Amino acid sequence: MPGAIPDPTDIKASGERSMAAQSIGLAVSGDVRFVNLPPQAVQWSREVEAPPNTANLPGSASGVFVGRENALDRLRDMLTDSGDAAVTQAGAVHGLGGIGKSTLALHYAVRYRDTYTLVWWINAESPELIESGLASLATRLCPHWAHDATAEERTAWAVAWLQWHPGWLLVFDNVEHPDRLRPYVGSLSGGHHLATSRKATGWHTIGPTLPLDLLDPVASADLLCEIAYDRRTPTPEQREEAEGLVAELGYLPLALEQAGAYLHQTGKEIAAYRRALPRMLSKHCEGTDPERTVARVWNQSLQAIRERDPLAVTLLNAAAWLAPDSIARALLTPLVPDTDEADDAVDEALGVLHAYNMITLSSRTPTFSVHRLLQVVLRTPVPGADHPAKGRTAAEQALLASLPPSGDPLLTTTRQWEELMPHITALASNLPPASATDTTIELFDRAAMQARRAGQRARAVPLFEVALAQCERVLGDTHPDTLGSRNDLADAYREAGDLGRAVLLFEVTLAQCERVLGESHPDTLTSRNNLAGVYRDAGDLGRAVPLFEVTLAQRVRVLGDADPDTLCSRNDLAGAYLDAGDLERAVPLFEATLAQYERVLGDTHPHTLTSRNNLADAYRDAGDLERAVPLFEATLAQYERVLGDTHPHTLTSRNNLAGAYLDAGDLERAVPLFEATLAQYERVLGDTHPHTLTGRNNLAGAKAAQERAAAFPNASKGS
Repeated sequence: MPGAIPDPTDIKASGERSMAAQSIGLAVSGDVRFVNLPPQAVQWSREVEAPPNTANLPGSASGVFVGRENALDRLRDMLTDSGDAAVTQAGAVHGLGGIGKSTLALHYAVRYRDTYTLVWWINAESPELIESGLASLATRLCPHWAHDATAEERTAWAVAWLQWHPGWLLVFDNVEHPDRLRPYVGSLSGGHHLATSRKATGWHTIGPTLPLDLLDPVASADLLCEIAYDRRTPTPEQREEAEGLVAELGYLPLALEQAGAYLHQTGKEIAAYRRALPRMLSKHCEGTDPERTVARVWNQSLQAIRERDPLAVTLLNAAAWLAPDSIARALLTPLVPDTDEADDAVDEALGVLHAYNMITLSSRTPTFSVHRLLQVVLRTPVPGADHPAKGRTAAEQALLASLPPSGDPLLTTTRQWEELMPHITALASNLPPASATDTTIELFDRAAMQARRAGQRARAVPLFEVALAQCERVLGDTHPDTLGSRNDLADAYREAGDLGRAVLLFEVTLAQCERVLGESHPDTLTSRNNLAGVYRDAGDLGRAVPLFEVTLAQRVRVLGDADPDTLCSRNDLAGAYLDAGDLERAVPLFEATLAQYERVLGDTHPHTLTSRNNLADAYRDAGDLERAVPLFEATLAQYERVLGDTHPHTLTSRNNLAGAYLDAGDLERAVPLFEATLAQYERVLGDTHPHTLTGRNNLAGAKAAQERAAAFPNASKGS
C-alpha cells in the first residue's frame, strides 16, 4: 500500500483552502473558515476503517478499451513514483475534450482497485463539487454520524479520515482550475491523487502530467469496429470503410465511441454516416449520456472560454473555416479593432484556447492548428451556440485583408500566396452552396488568378467550382464568362488528375460553345483543343489525334499560321503523334513548331520552353540521346530562371532530364534528380497526384537499375 499511517502530530493543513483536524475537534478550512467537529467524530475519523473494495466509480470499465495500454502503464509508474498525477493531453491536441481522459482514469482505478484501501471519484469542476464529493465519502464511511452533520462537517471529517488513513486513491475528474487541488494534494499525503482536466497548463506546482494523445489509426478502427459490429469481425470492405471514417473523425475516442454506438443501434451504413457527419456529431444513442456527445462536450468548453476571453471564441470560430494546420497568428490580427495592442490581444486569446486544449500552438513558427472535427462542429448550426456564419464572415474578412496588393510582382508575393492559398481553398470547400458574397467572389477571383499564374490550378479546384457556381447563378448557364469559367474548372480537374470529370466537363463546354459562339469562334477552338488534350491525357489517342488535326486546320484558317494559339495546337498535335509512336511525323512537327515559337514569342517564353522540352522528349523517344540530354539541360535551366524552381512545368522538365540520364546509363545523376523531383512533386501537387505517382515509379525504376548495376558491375561492359 502507498504511504504510511501518519502520527497525529503530523496532521496539518496547507494551501489557500486547506483543512486539518486533530483530537481537539476543530477543522480549519481555507479562507479562514473554522469547522467544529465533535470529539467523538474526530475519534471515529481515526478509528473507522474503509470496508474492503470501498469505491464509488462511475462505471465498470467493462466496455471496449483499446490503444491505451501504454498510457495505463505510464500512469501507474507516475503515481507510484510521486503519488500525484494529472491526466491532461499534450502533443497533437492538448487536452481536447473527448480524448479519453476520464475513461483512462476509470480503467486505471478498476485495474488497480485491489491495491488501494479506498477509491473515491470526485467531480472536480468547482470547489463546491469537490467538497460535495468529499462529504459523500464521510456519508459512506460514517453514516450514523454523517446523517445529522452539515455538508461542511462531513467534508472536514473526510479530510481528517484521509489524513489518518493511508493507501487510498482520489480521482478528481474534470478539473477546471488546477490550483483548486493544491489544498488537498498539499495536506493529504497518504495516498494517490489522480486528476483529469481539459487544461494543459497550471500543473507545475501540483504534480507531473501525462500527455494523452489521439488514438493511432489502427486502434481507432479497432475501437469503431468492436462497438459498431458488436465485437464481430468486420468484412474487409467494412474495415476499409471504418478506416475512412476514423480518419474523418480525427481519431478522437469520444467521436469513435459515439459513431460506433449509433451505427450499432441504427444499422446505418458507414458511408451514410460519413455523408451526414456534421449532424451526427450531436446525436446520442439510447442508454448513453446525452451530454457526452462531441458537439456538447466542446460547446461546454467554448462557454467557459467565452467567459474568460470573448475574442478567443471569435478567433476559433474564424479558424473553423480555414485549413486546420499552419494558421498564422498574423492572419487573425485584422479581426481585432485597430489598436496598438492588436497583436497582444491575439496572442492572449490564442493562449486561452491553448490552455483549454482547443488549439495546438507551434513551437517552431508563429502558427497554430485546430482539430479537423472541432472545425466541423463549429461550422454546424447548434441551438444556443454562435451561428456558423459569424465565423465564416470573420474568416473572409481576415483573408481578404491579408491578400498581397494586387499590383505586386509575382516573385515578391509568392511566399504570401503559398501561406494563404490552403486557407482560401479550405474556405471555398466549406462554403454552403450558393452562399458566395461580394467578399468571397473578390477573394476567390484573385486566388484563382494567382493559381493560374503559378501553374497550380490543381490546388485551387474549390475556387474554380465556386466561381463557376457564381457565374451560373448571376450570368446564366451559357454566358461567355460562364463558358470560360467552366473551361477553367475542367482544366483544373485535368491538372489535378481527375480525368473523368475533366472529360465530361470539357465535352459539355465544347457543345455549349459551338451552340452559343459558333463552330469556328476562337473560344470554341480553344475548347475543342482542350478536349483533345484531355483525351490524350486519358490515353484515348483514337479520339485525340483526329480532334487535334481538325482544330489545327481550323486555327490556321481562322487565326493564321503564326498565331500563338495555332502554334499551341501544332505543338499538341506533335505530342499526340509522339504518344502514338509516330516519330516520323512528331519530330519534324516539333522542330518546325519550336522554330516558330522562337521567332514569334521569343527564346524564353513559357510556351517556347514547353515546345523545346517536347522536342527533347521526342529526341529521347527516338533514341537520339546526344541531342536530347543537352536540350533537356538547357530547357531546365531556362524553366528555373523564368518560372521558378517549383513550377509544375519546371518539375516536368526536371523529371524528363532525369529520365534521359537514366536512358543514357548515367545513374549517378539520374537517381538524385529523380529523388529531388519526387520530393517537390509531393510538396507541390500532393502525395496522390498522377505526376507524383509517375515520379515515384520513375525513382523506383532508377533505383532498381542502380541495384542491378551494383550487383553486376561488368554487365554493361560485356554487352
